[in-house]
Amino acid sequence: MRIGIDARFFGPVGKGLGRYTERLIENLERISGEHEFVVFLRKENYDVYQPASPKFRKVLADFRWYSLSEQLRFPPLIRKERIDMMHFPHFNVPVLTPCPFVVTIHDLILFRYPTRRATTLNAATYWLKYAAYRLTIALAAWRARAIITVSECTKRDIVKSLKVKPERVTVTYEAADGVEIGQLTIPGTFDPGAKGIVKPYFLYVGNAYPHKNLERLLEVFASLRKDGLEAQLVLVGKMDHFYLRLKLEAERLGLLASDDVIFYGYAEESELAELYRRARAYVFPSLLEGFGLPPLEAMRYGTPVAAAGSSCLPEILDDAAVYFDPEDVVDMGKAMRRVYGDETLRARLAERGKRRVARFSWRECAERTYRTYLSSLRS
Repeated sequence: MRIGIDARFFGPVGKGLGRYTERLIENLERISGEHEFVVFLRKENYDVYQPASPKFRKVLADFRWYSLSEQLRFPPLIRKERIDMMHFPHFNVPVLTPCPFVVTIHDLILFRYPTRRATTLNAATYWLKYAAYRLTIALAAWRARAIITVSECTKRDIVKSLKVKPERVTVTYEAADGVEIGQLTIPGTFDPGAKGIVKPYFLYVGNAYPHKNLERLLEVFASLRKDGLEAQLVLVGKMDHFYLRLKLEAERLGLLASDDVIFYGYAEESELAELYRRARAYVFPSLLEGFGLPPLEAMRYGTPVAAAGSSCLPEILDDAAVYFDPEDVVDMGKAMRRVYGDETLRARLAERGKRRVARFSWRECAERTYRTYLSSLRS
C-alpha cells in the first residue's frame, strides 16, 4: 500500500499544525512496516524534511493552502503518485481527491466562535470565507473514510456539529514538546532582564486570537497589580495584528508604562524553554481548544498551571492544574493568586504536571494514526 501525507504545513512554517505533522511523520517512519509513504511538501519546507526511512519519499506539491491551485493541481499529482490512501492533517481537502482519505480535524473553533475580530478582512469577505470554511470542513468530514482528532472533547464537537457517527472519529492525543532539560541554555546566556522581565511572572505562550481570551486576562492582571501583587505578565507570540490590538488594550489599562506586561514577541525553542522553566506560573484562559498543548509544555518544565476549566483542558490536564471560569474575572484572579502564592499547592502541581506529561506520547499518536490508515482501507 502507498500512503500519501499532505505535509505542506510541515515544520515551523505551519506553526502548531506544522509541529503535529512533523512529529507524526517522524514517528511513522519508525513503525511503517511494509507500506510506502509519499510526503507532499511545499518549496519552503521541502529541504527541511529529510526522510529517515527508505520507505518514505518526498514530492514537491507547491500549492498554496486554501487556493484554486490546491483544488485543481493537487489531485492530479496524487493520482500520478498512485496513492492508495491520503492523510490530510488539516481540513482543506481538495474536492476532487482521487483516492480514499483520512482527515485530521484539530478543532471547531470557527464553528463555536465566528467573529470578525478574528480577521483583518472586511465584513463581506469574512462571511464569504466563513461560509466556505464551513462547507469545506463539512465536505471533508462527510467524505473521509475516517476522521482523526486530538481530544474526546473535540470528538464530541465533531459528532454534534458535523453530524457524523462517533465510530468514524478516532482520538490521537498530541504530546508535549520542547528542549530537553539538560539542553537548556547555559546559565548566564539567557538574560530575561534584557526584555524587561525583572519580577516573578505569569507566562502565556501562543497567538492572540479572540478565543484565547487575552483581553480578559489583561483585565484580571490589572486588578491583581492594583491589589499589590508584585508580578509581571509575559506574553510570548509573534507580533501581528492581534497582538498589536492587545497591546493597545494593555496601554489603555496602564500596564505598559510600568512594564507590568511584557510583549516578548517570538522566542526560539531554547529561549522558550527557559521562559517556561523560570515562570512563576503559566496561565491559559482560552475559551476553546482542540487539545491545549502550551500548558502541557509548561508542566514539562515543572511550572505550575492555572487554566480555564473549559472545552478539552480538564481532559488533557486532569488534576495537574488549578481551573477557573474563563468568563469570570473574579474566579480567574483567585486562581492566579493561588497558583502564585501557595507554595504547597505549587509543589503539588509541579509533581502532578510532570506525571501528566508522561501520559502523552507522539509514538502512541503515530501508532493510532497508522492503525486508522489500515482499518480505513479495509472498510
